[in-house]
Amino acid sequence: MNKLRMGIIGVGGIAQTRHIPAFQQLSDEVELIAVQDVNKERAQQVAENFHIPYVLDEYASLFPLVDAVTICTPNKFHAEITIAALNAGVHVLCEKPMAITTEQCEAMIQAAEENDRLLAIAYHYRYMQEAQIAKKAIQHHAIGDPLVARVQAMRRRKVPGWGVFTNKALQGGGSLIDFGCHLLDLSLWLMDDPKPVEVNAKTYNRLSKQPGQVNDWGTFDHETFEVDDHVTSYVTFENDLTMQFECSWAANIKEDHTTLSISGADGGLNVFPLELYQSDYGVVWNSQPVLKEDAPSEGYAQARNFVQSCLGNEELVVKPEQALKVTKLIEAIYASSGAGTSIKFT
Repeated sequence: MNKLRMGIIGVGGIAQTRHIPAFQQLSDEVELIAVQDVNKERAQQVAENFHIPYVLDEYASLFPLVDAVTICTPNKFHAEITIAALNAGVHVLCEKPMAITTEQCEAMIQAAEENDRLLAIAYHYRYMQEAQIAKKAIQHHAIGDPLVARVQAMRRRKVPGWGVFTNKALQGGGSLIDFGCHLLDLSLWLMDDPKPVEVNAKTYNRLSKQPGQVNDWGTFDHETFEVDDHVTSYVTFENDLTMQFECSWAANIKEDHTTLSISGADGGLNVFPLELYQSDYGVVWNSQPVLKEDAPSEGYAQARNFVQSCLGNEELVVKPEQALKVTKLIEAIYASSGAGTSIKFT
């Protein structure tokens, strides 16, 4: 079998801890050929650590050498590099979020269609064992029609103090576009991509702009902090489906927690931890699965799905049209907060 030749563009933490190790676990199916990063010294070190043959100065130099690239750059550059790769005939796995704006996402999809190349977005929460089981349960009508979703992606004093996470020009936002986007994507996927009608939201960064911060994830300059560290919103979808959504890097709460629960007409479920709530035989039931201890990691499952899709053996789990919807919702949340009023979708 021919191996997929892979290049990595941007070799920061996510590339080193998730993508590169996952592809190396798939060495029978994919070969890591080259890396590129604006920090060439870092790129050289990563190539040496992971035994990757080539280090290139410009990302376009990768395209003639590979069949696919994984893009792990700051958000600002996702669209530019993705479109260039697709136009060069190269498949793309792009880190989340898809891009900063809806227009950029639409241009990425157009490039994929025009060049008949695959474009996947790295929303890896979908590949978690709990998420996969929850999706099957909903598809088999375990909860009936979804009615209300409650979503929280909450961290206590964990603003990322490394990289460019607090740089609005490079990232487009803070806790929502970095962390909350995962739970937005997972929620929409589990509910079969409902169409949003209206969103009312508020973003905050008061806590992270105060001096003398206690922060568990490194240091940052409170005087130049310019992105959201906490977001709340209420989203209405078609068919009277609603979602209460909250995310934070730096909430004054007891402990970190991630919650995604969906109440349906015939039952309900919670994803983290995975539980199913139903009523039968005159009583209510709470059910918990016995999860597989040897289940593949979400990083490995994501990498394998992308590789197998590029080789023509599978369909992408995360399709670009779905990732576009997440970006549209993120844009609307930011717009609602900025305008101080609800935003209606047309």
